[in-house]
Amino acid sequence: MVKLLYKPFAILFGLLGGMIASALFSKVWKAVAHEDDVPDASDEARAWKEILPAVALKGAIAGVIKAVIHRGGATGVRGLTGTWPA
Repeated sequence: MVKLLYKPFAILFGLLGGMIASALFSKVWKAVAHEDDVPDASDEARAWKEILPAVALKGAIAGVIKAVIHRGGATGVRGLTGTWPA
């Protein structure tokens, strides 16, 4: 039952995490690459050596943010209900 009730919150947390990760990636990329424009895989003017590090960094940041948010949400549910939602 707890898992069923937790599901809508998990979806909301996932969306929130995506927005946070995107904003954090933009700030990190600007600091690391000293560029305002983030390389996009469909950008014809960018080379692979520019795109791949940007995508790897974006994926790493997104993965960490997702794990932190989902783990925190599950821990919060366990604190409130005494049951782990998974």
